[in-house]
Amino acid sequence: MTTKKLPAVFGLAAALLVSLGIFRSPEVSAVDKKYNPLTSEEEKVIIDKGTEKPFSGKYNKFNEAGIYACKRCGAELYRSSDKFDSACGWPSFDDEIAGAITRVPDQDGVRTEIICSNCGSHLGHVFAGEKLTDKNIRHCVNSISLNFIKTKKNVRKAYFAGGCFWGVEYYFQNLDGVASTKVGYMGGHENNPTYAEVSDKKTGHAETLGVTYDASKVSYETLAKLFFEIHDPTQKNRQGPDIGEQYRSAVFYADNEQKDTAEKLINILREKGYDVVTEVAKAGTFWPAEDYHQRYYEKNKKQPYCHVRKKRF
Repeated sequence: MTTKKLPAVFGLAAALLVSLGIFRSPEVSAVDKKYNPLTSEEEKVIIDKGTEKPFSGKYNKFNEAGIYACKRCGAELYRSSDKFDSACGWPSFDDEIAGAITRVPDQDGVRTEIICSNCGSHLGHVFAGEKLTDKNIRHCVNSISLNFIKTKKNVRKAYFAGGCFWGVEYYFQNLDGVASTKVGYMGGHENNPTYAEVSDKKTGHAETLGVTYDASKVSYETLAKLFFEIHDPTQKNRQGPDIGEQYRSAVFYADNEQKDTAEKLINILREKGYDVVTEVAKAGTFWPAEDYHQRYYEKNKKQPYCHVRKKRF
């Protein structure tokens, strides 16, 4: 993900959009929507675009697992897995929840301000090119603009790419311990990719299944073993008749435990003689696919044509 410096003229365009009602500023939307009440101190930052003192915010040195939401409207903005210590004095994130953040030119004409896409509340600023993380992005956010929602202890996420995501989802969607599944795109270089763009190999994404599961009922290793048995991990940039990098085999890990498990299983398969080409990479932004792709085989009362489970462990 990259952040481009926007021309100053964009500020005039943004003002015009506000006046036309296409983009709603915090002051405008507060008139006819019910939001959480704010203290005078919170209003100075969230409404008046102020900045809290560095190293003073409650989330600057804070490492619990969960979601950071907009204090004013409650919209989910950031995941704890994307938070890092930049030593700048404010909470820092190198990614946002898809669609949650809007970038606008700052009043100083130099920086890029970040606001909540849902209600327009001021969050902070975004910076690119500092090389602090692999994504090379830093969302510098005021703690006072955020609320923290602690993740339920055993609910976790997993991401697998193994050919057409219809077939991968088919085998996971009713597995005991899996709370939900969603197909989408991961591992590319463009925001908000469409199926057509991914299919035309314009974005670098892989068709990916996102799995929400209860770790007290099913282990990540069980999920990963299933993944390696329902597709052929020795096929590079294809799966059966489906050819292209969007059909590549990949495990996108959410933490080091998942990474270690995936690599362990790959080594086991290689020892058994499988020439595994599965990519193991850190999970990035997961872009949900269009609605008609979700639980495709269930909706159409069909079965996968290129995914058959084969015992490998």
